Amino acid sequence: MKINLLKITGLSAAIVLLNSPAFSMNAKLGVAGRRFNESKLLQHARVQKTISGTVLDENNQPIPGVGIKNVTSGKGVVTDVTGKFSIEANVGDVIRFSYIGYVSQSITISDQTRLNVKLALSSDTKLDDVVVVGYGTLREKEITSAIAKVDSTKFRQSGSRNPLDLLVGKVAGLQISRNSSNPNSGVGIQLRGVTSVSGTASPLIIIDGIPGGNLDLLQQDDIESFSVLKDGSGAAIYGTRANAGVIIVTTKKGKKGPARFDYNAYVRTETLVKRPDFMNATEWRARIASGEYNVVDKGGDFDYFQDLINKNNISNNHNLAVSGGSDNSNYRVSANYRELQGFAKENGRKEYGIRASLTQKGFQDKLQAQFNVSTNFNNANLLGGGGWENVLTKNPTESYFNPDGSYLFTRTITNELARLEQERYGVQQQTTSVDGKLDFEVLKDLKLSAFFAAQRNNRIWSEYRDKASQNSVENGDAPNGGYAAKTTELNQNINFEPTIEYTKTFGKHKLSGIGGYSFRRETNEGFNANNRGYVNDLFEDNNLGSVPVKVTTIGIGSFKNENTLIAVFARLNYSLNDKYFAQAIFRREGSSKFGANNKWANFPAISGGWNITQEEFMKNVSWVNNLKLRVGYGETGNSGMGNDAALVTLSGGGIYLFPTGEYLQTYGPNKNPNPDLRWETKQETNIGIDFTILNNKLTGSIDVYKRKTKDLIDTYTSPQPPFVTSSITTNVGSISAKGIELSLSYAAIKNKNFSWSVDFAGSTTENILDTYSNSEYRRDMRTFGSIGGFGALGDAFRTYEGRKVGEFWGKRFANFTPDGKWRFYNRNNEVVTNAEINTSVFRDQTDFAVLGNAVPKYYLSLTNNFTYKGFDLRVFLRSKLDFDVLNTMAISYGNKNGASTNLLNSAFTKYAELKDTYMYTDYYLESGSFLKLDEVTLGYTFKLKTKYVRTLRLNLTGQNLVTITGYTGNDPDYIQDTGLGQEINGRSLGIDTRSPYPATRQFLFGVNFGF
Repeated sequence: MKINLLKITGLSAAIVLLNSPAFSMNAKLGVAGRRFNESKLLQHARVQKTISGTVLDENNQPIPGVGIKNVTSGKGVVTDVTGKFSIEANVGDVIRFSYIGYVSQSITISDQTRLNVKLALSSDTKLDDVVVVGYGTLREKEITSAIAKVDSTKFRQSGSRNPLDLLVGKVAGLQISRNSSNPNSGVGIQLRGVTSVSGTASPLIIIDGIPGGNLDLLQQDDIESFSVLKDGSGAAIYGTRANAGVIIVTTKKGKKGPARFDYNAYVRTETLVKRPDFMNATEWRARIASGEYNVVDKGGDFDYFQDLINKNNISNNHNLAVSGGSDNSNYRVSANYRELQGFAKENGRKEYGIRASLTQKGFQDKLQAQFNVSTNFNNANLLGGGGWENVLTKNPTESYFNPDGSYLFTRTITNELARLEQERYGVQQQTTSVDGKLDFEVLKDLKLSAFFAAQRNNRIWSEYRDKASQNSVENGDAPNGGYAAKTTELNQNINFEPTIEYTKTFGKHKLSGIGGYSFRRETNEGFNANNRGYVNDLFEDNNLGSVPVKVTTIGIGSFKNENTLIAVFARLNYSLNDKYFAQAIFRREGSSKFGANNKWANFPAISGGWNITQEEFMKNVSWVNNLKLRVGYGETGNSGMGNDAALVTLSGGGIYLFPTGEYLQTYGPNKNPNPDLRWETKQETNIGIDFTILNNKLTGSIDVYKRKTKDLIDTYTSPQPPFVTSSITTNVGSISAKGIELSLSYAAIKNKNFSWSVDFAGSTTENILDTYSNSEYRRDMRTFGSIGGFGALGDAFRTYEGRKVGEFWGKRFANFTPDGKWRFYNRNNEVVTNAEINTSVFRDQTDFAVLGNAVPKYYLSLTNNFTYKGFDLRVFLRSKLDFDVLNTMAISYGNKNGASTNLLNSAFTKYAELKDTYMYTDYYLESGSFLKLDEVTLGYTFKLKTKYVRTLRLNLTGQNLVTITGYTGNDPDYIQDTGLGQEINGRSLGIDTRSPYPATRQFLFGVNFGF
């Protein structure tokens, strides 16, 4: 009987039985003495032993951080950096090994003291990945809206200061516009086309839960992942700020285990891709000798373009992080230093900062507190980076110096060499962010949370032109002296969001929901002052009052404004048997920006998913591993307007002398109030399919969307009376978009020594301005894209009702007259002279026609990833297809008629027939389509057998290596291709500037060192 009990219940039952009265009775009868050696059995069962070993992956590589738990005793450990572990256990104890992305494994201890465990990758890893969504996380299989996740393993190597540059080409439908190689320039961001004519054009950025988070606080090495909420059914939970989509940034946190140190660094240099083909001194003289160009030869031979180049442009970046943790707490602290040297002289920036995060658990894991703090300082030199047009168009035979060695100043062209020496212009910035979150598990399935965040961003612009500078001379400062200016801006915001979350699984059903309250207040204020007439250059901009009183011409200004946002929100998720999924979102939001009659807005959303592979009819379709259908509808808003858009604003009028001898400044309204001003509303429908096929080799998604933004906010002419002034901000019109997005990942080859995978992202979209007028307020069209240069060239774009966004409208070139004068087609396709062209704004009268479109029709990217033993290679290509670019440099400097500056050589070849005035026409419109080898990274990871050094990887990266294009101007990738009239870093849609910052190739050498 006693032997049967041992078989049935195991050793633990035997131990209990050994100490029971029944066993003692049997002992008296001599039965136990014949069958058991009690002392040996108890000694064997009760004495713990140490189990040691190593955990490896399928390629026999150690896995650090594997969770190892003695299920019987409840104690746990994690593997170290070499995959080794040791844990106390009794015979019969069950030890479980688990790690994210791998199949968990349980082992029952017998007589062994050493375990070598190999974990296999989970086939459902991707479906069980956690994706950050609005106010929480979901498993990937539960996602019902269009959300793209990009984690750090997919990041492209980047020397850019903007973390969003990591996403270039990684998310279908997300466009990141690089405006130049200037290290101080930002990026343009657009998701699924244009959503507004005057409001916010870029997605809402959320960093660790903080809406409107400042990207200047982030380094590439501190980012764990991005989640891009592309459609309204997922973004609706953010209400009036989510019209252009949402990008959620999650930073790295500490993990359980011993302290880990990670050092990442790179050095970078740049080389010129190409320079505009202006005449050199030899070509200048040849044109004079041939009689083609009537200009002066001053005897010299100068290349001032080269004099603006920083030939020692070595940039470097360093990031050191320490992280670790235990069962109850974890931490991560990182410090960074970055120096970016521009390709131009006096152009660059220095940054340094620190970021720390701490997570602490308590009360048997029912309470969790998270805390993050970061601060960043940067100092940017903004003086260089411009002036390229001046050095290119200067007479290449004329010196920048007088015979006595002093700088030569002329009224027509700025002396760029003098400017770099005699002027200073820069900005200092300090950004600090603090946030904390408290989670408390009230019941098993019920959690209360409270989130608080505060940010402070302070910027100071400083400018000084010394008393001998060209600007001081030409602006009348001399002989009185130099000019100084200083501007300060302070932006502060606080956020508070308490939430309640409930999750319950019962049988095949899973229900989860979250509800909360959101409060945000933002304050902006600034001060500026300038003065001129400094008799010496000792103080520069540090003492604006240090000028003689009699020559003081000080200018002072200041501002302050604030806005408040309050909202309640909820999200409900339901799943049945991991086969059917549903999500509903509702947000009610109030904003101080809106009119008194429309302070509040409602934003609903609903979406559903169907895991088709769980159906019986799919069981025998072996080549389909996962197939899910998603359908969603959601509404979002746009509050990206001025804080005073709904209010009456005042401006200064005349100054009048009263009989008392006092002067009185008058003020009056310059814009009418609008108590009915409300939010723009975007209604969007999305249908998507996620799939994994061919034995998990090919994974992808296809999304088709259609959306419409109503109640567009813009400024219109108001009738007088009843209005006091002629300007009002109001809601009129709508804009729509439709598009298709495709993402693919293919694991072509994977074995012990070699792997090859391919990632593809492609999208196409079309935007149409549906309406722009109503019965009260009317506009026949929206014009934008002012063309700089010689002559009155006007605007490049007209967007009429019912027409596509981004259309070039202008004169259609026909031919030249025998004496080189312009001739064009009118609306009847008749050839006429320029004087006969009707330039009316009315669509049924004008001879202007659609010349092309500046918005690419197709955005494509392809990434090839190779590994061979310790080597890895990434080859990244990008393409934008079917769009046009206006070459304004050719307009201004491809025309030799009446010119006296240096010109493009094409003025005497391609444009030689032209002998007329400067003109905007499709004669200067070119295809901007291109294919670019955007990045090649070669790395090597060393296999280290030391317990002190965990990882070591070296890599070499080349960026912007080869561009295949028919465009003759600058790099078409640096030409703004997003927005509807919104300039980004001074760049207008589809217009190639006359003074471009040179396109460069970047070469980086990086090291990743873990210990």
